[in-house]
Amino acid sequence: MNHLFTPVRIKNITVKNRIAVPPMVVFTWADDTGRATQKHVEHYEAIAKGGAGLIIQEATCVNKNGRLADTQLGIWEDGQMEGLKKITEAVHRHETPILVQIHHAGVVGFAEKVVCPGDYEYMVKGQLKKVHKLTIEELHAIQQDFVTAARRASLAGYDGVELHACHSYLISQFLNRGVNHRDDRYGQEPELFALEIIREIRRQTPPDFIIGIRLGGFEPALEDGIAFARIFEESGVDFLDVSYGFVQETTPVVPKDYPFKDIIYAAQKMKEAVSIPVFAVNGINNPELADKILEQTNVDMVDIGRGTLVNYNWANDAKEGRDVGTCLYCKTCMWRVDPMKCPGKQKHQRNHPSMNAFYENNMKSPLSGKVVKN
Repeated sequence: MNHLFTPVRIKNITVKNRIAVPPMVVFTWADDTGRATQKHVEHYEAIAKGGAGLIIQEATCVNKNGRLADTQLGIWEDGQMEGLKKITEAVHRHETPILVQIHHAGVVGFAEKVVCPGDYEYMVKGQLKKVHKLTIEELHAIQQDFVTAARRASLAGYDGVELHACHSYLISQFLNRGVNHRDDRYGQEPELFALEIIREIRRQTPPDFIIGIRLGGFEPALEDGIAFARIFEESGVDFLDVSYGFVQETTPVVPKDYPFKDIIYAAQKMKEAVSIPVFAVNGINNPELADKILEQTNVDMVDIGRGTLVNYNWANDAKEGRDVGTCLYCKTCMWRVDPMKCPGKQKHQRNHPSMNAFYENNMKSPLSGKVVKN
């Protein structure tokens, strides 16, 4: 592992290796209050003990009306900070930096009356979603929700935030011209919605507070993703975490002989255009592949999501040359039903009985709930 276990600098923090645990929402562990539970604390502390260089906490909503579900974690009110502080304190005990992904779902959200930059038809389970076009006043209010959430994150002890501008959520909707049909500045300059949030977060948080963005590689095309990457670097963003954008309105491309996934190709091309750290994701399921991606694409970090769910100790095991386990890509993900019934996790624990003691010692609250890659 010539690359995976070398340190990397993100703003003022030296990350001990190139392994990032990306945001993965755990549903049913919270309730309608959006407050973190002991399960969340133990979950993130176990990941920190497992040796990852950086943890990005699951999408945490800035506005109750912008949620994915009624059990999503929130950061929209001060009462939620007590539980969030417990997460950061638990993770920092192991000298691991943690960011929180701040999020608003927009048109793909849970609310009965969803919002969107402009008029847009969106089908969910065969039914047309009723979309509410944001007024300027509502738009500015949501921007302020993001800024206030970032300020709360700083006070709760997070090392920074990652703006969620991927996976068809609100910021992604602004960036994608297939969705954003506004005829004002926020349509003519689709990046403006996010840029104004970034500038105000920077003004209201400490100088060493990290601001990253999870950005669509194809939004809707690769050249758009690259252009946005340059714009956000110029705005002072500290890293880019590259994934898929508003997927219904994108055109992914990849050369025929390219050895990795199309979104990793996008991360590579975006890295060629910027000097800030760039993260790559998707299907990176073993240390050898992770190291090869780092070497051949020149990206700075790799996101290990499914592997971390199967084996919290993934990074430590990879460093010591041990079997890290593997996600079995079940047709129905058992992590979404009951994490302890995940076949990949069970197989790894059978092969490595010492992991049973790890869970007994670190997971006082039984793990159960739905987990969705985010």
